[in-house]
Order: sequence, then structure tokens, then C-alpha cells
Amino acid sequence: MPYLMPAQGSAQLLSLLVFGTLAVWYVAPWLRTRGRADALTALLWVHVFRYLALQAFAAQRDGFPISDGGVMEIVIGDLSGMAIAFATIVLLRYRSRLAIPLAWLLVVETIYDTFLNIRGGIHEHLMGAAGGVTWLTLGFYVPLILVSLALIIWQLHSRHGEALSSLIESESRPPTAAMQRASSRGSLSGLKEVQQ
Repeated sequence: MPYLMPAQGSAQLLSLLVFGTLAVWYVAPWLRTRGRADALTALLWVHVFRYLALQAFAAQRDGFPISDGGVMEIVIGDLSGMAIAFATIVLLRYRSRLAIPLAWLLVVETIYDTFLNIRGGIHEHLMGAAGGVTWLTLGFYVPLILVSLALIIWQLHSRHGEALSSLIESESRPPTAAMQRASSRGSLSGLKEVQQ
């Protein structure tokens, strides 16, 4: 089938274009309204589903012409990325400063994993050989991972030094009863009550 390789390449390119457009028009403006931790968490969830790479074992069994070493490289890389992303989300939930270095580790791991996968795909002549779930993964999910990775890098770089619990988060939280009483009294004693 002479159209398999161009079809897969076109799907990946179109997905990058569509996800990139969504990111610029909708996701980036939304991220600006969120605190640093919440913005990163939303982007990291995309990477938690990288365990989808486990389907490569079934794809190989069903005829996807990838070597055993190639399958293991894909699976180990994606499961590592998934584990790092999930651990980072947990640390962000508790506003741990360790989350930021771990998010950078995910960036490095994903770039390295992507490089290895491209190199392996070229070496094993896999472009256009995918079908079924593998084709959908390569055509839609991989571009989504790459766009989310670019947004993660942007958030890590542009918000460098910003606290994980930012002003945006505290403004979006409903006021406590003590704060409401203090503001209604307008007195220093009310403010002291809030501080205690």
C-alpha cells in the first residue's frame, strides 16, 4: 500500500497543527489564569496515560514489524515518563518544591525518549507500518504529548521563581468565615482574628 507512510505522516503533522492551534488559542490563555501548580498539573495529566505504550506488545504479536529490543525501548521509556509525570502531580498537589526539578526531569526524559523512538523507527523502517491502535497512538497521542511538552517547558521557563501557591490560587478560593467577619467589621481586631 503506497499510501500508508504519507497517511501516517500526514496524520501526525495535522494533529500537531490542530493541537498546536488549540494550545495557542485556548490552553495558553487558560493556563495564564491558573496558579503555577495547577497549570503544570493539567499539562502533566496528558503524560500519565503513556502506559498506552504497553499495547506495543499486542501490536508486535499482530504483525507490527518491530524488534523485541525496540518494543522494550518504547515501553520502558513511556512507563518511565508516566511514573515521573504521576509523581510530579502528587508533589504538586502537596506544593512540594521537588515537583519542579521532577517536571524538568520529565522534559528531559520525554525529549530523549522521543529521539530514541524516532531513531528506532527509522532504523527498523516502521514509518507507515503501524495499524490499529498503534496508528492512532502515533497519529494522535504522540503529537498531543509533544504539544503538552512544549507547554510544560513554557510554564517552567516563563514562571520560573513563581511560588507553587500563587496569588491567583488564593484569589480563587472562597473566603473563610473569619475573613468574612473581618471584612464586614473593617477593624484591626477582625484582621488579628484572621491572623490567629
